[in-house]
Amino acid sequence: MRRGIGATALVAALALAATACGGDSEGGEKGADGEITGTVTYWDTSNDAEKGTYKKIAEDFEKKHPKVKVKYVHVNFGDANAKFKNAAGGNSGAPDVMRTEVAWVADFANLSYLAPLDGTPALDNEDDYLKAAAGSTKFEGKTYAVPQVTDTLGLFYNKKLLKEAGVEVPASLDALKTASAKIKKETGATGLYLRGDDPYWFLPYLYGEGGDLVDVKSKKITVDDGPGAKALAAMKDLVDSKAAVSDANNGQENGLKAFKDGDVAMMVDGPWDIAGALEGKEFKDKSNFGVAPVPAGSAGQAAPQGGWNLSVYAGSKNLDASYEFAKYMSSAEVQKRTTEELSLLPTRTSVYEEPSVKKNEMVQFFKPAVAKAHQRPWIPETNSLFEPVRVQMNAVLFGGTSPEDGANKIGSEFGKLLKDYK
Repeated sequence: MRRGIGATALVAALALAATACGGDSEGGEKGADGEITGTVTYWDTSNDAEKGTYKKIAEDFEKKHPKVKVKYVHVNFGDANAKFKNAAGGNSGAPDVMRTEVAWVADFANLSYLAPLDGTPALDNEDDYLKAAAGSTKFEGKTYAVPQVTDTLGLFYNKKLLKEAGVEVPASLDALKTASAKIKKETGATGLYLRGDDPYWFLPYLYGEGGDLVDVKSKKITVDDGPGAKALAAMKDLVDSKAAVSDANNGQENGLKAFKDGDVAMMVDGPWDIAGALEGKEFKDKSNFGVAPVPAGSAGQAAPQGGWNLSVYAGSKNLDASYEFAKYMSSAEVQKRTTEELSLLPTRTSVYEEPSVKKNEMVQFFKPAVAKAHQRPWIPETNSLFEPVRVQMNAVLFGGTSPEDGANKIGSEFGKLLKDYK
C-alpha cells in the first residue's frame, strides 16, 4: 500500500518505539560462555493438521538451549497478518519470531517491523536454500526472513472414483469437464471442488491463460489485459456446467471434507493438506490418494509459488535467541522432520537428498512442480492485491457479474493500490 509522508513518518516512529521497547518476551543475553538465555515467543500459523508437530519441534529448541524458554502460540492464518501488524505497530504483544506467509515479508519489512537478518546467525548455510524460496525473503537488498517450507498447488484425486468412472487424470480444463461428467454418471460424486473463496486459487487459472496480476519490471497492471477475464470465465464455466462445486465461504473446510468423504473426486490443493486428506475415510488405504499437475488452461499449465518463512520482529527484546530460533526452525534437521511427519516440502536442497525424503511419494511429485511454479510479485502490496481478486471471484461465480467486468474491476482496484503502476 502506498503511503504519504505523514503515514511514513508515523510508521517510522512506531518502528523506533518498538525497537526501543521490545516485543512480547522476556529479555535475554549471551552469557560469558556464549550460551543464549531468556524467552522466545513464537507465533505459528500452521494448520490444524500441522500445529501439533510444529509445537513439539519449537519446544525441542529448549533441549538444545536449556536456558531459553520457548513460548509457543498458535495463530490462525486468517488472523495472523492483521494481528501482527496491530501488535508491531502498537508495540504491544508482537512475537519475537513469526511464521510468515511468503507474500507478507516485503509488506512487513516495508513497515520496518522486521529485523534484517544479514550477518546474523539466522542466515545459516544460505547456499543450501532453493533460489525461488529465497527470493521471497528479500526486500530492497536486505534479507528479512529465512525459508521454512515451500509449496505450490496440485490436483488431488481419488484413484478409486476415477477408475470406477473409467477416466484418466485430466491434464486440461477441457478434459476435466469431460471426466467430471463421467464421474457424476458412474459414481454420483462431483468431479471437482473449486475454491471460490480464496484468491490464491485464482492464480492457476490466470497463469493457465497466459496472464499475471502485474508486471513488476514495467510497473504495469496486467490482470485486466484479457487472460484475467478468460480465467474467471473458465472457473465460472466449471461451476455452471456442474463439473465443479464451490462455496463463497469456508472453502478450506468444505472442500477438504468433501474430498475426504468421497463427495468430490478431485480438488486443487497443496502439500499442507496432504496429512488432513489422508485422515478421511476415502483414504484409509493411502494408496487411493493421488496427486497430479493442475489441469492446464488454453495457454498451458502453471501454479503459484507459495510457502512459509520465518521472520524476526525488529522490536524483540531477545534478538540473540530469536536469531538462533529462526536458524533452528529452518534447519535441515527440522525440515527433514516435517517432511517425514507431514510431507511438507523442504526449502533446503540438501534435505531432498535424505533417503526418507527421496522415498516420500508426495514430496517427489511436488518437488518438480515447485521448480516450475510461477513466482508472485514480491512487493509490499502483494498481499493487498488479493482482496480485490477475492471480491470479484465471488461476484463472478455467485453474483452474476460477467468475467470481463470482474477482471476490469480488479484492474481498477489495483490502480488504487499501486499508484506508480499504469
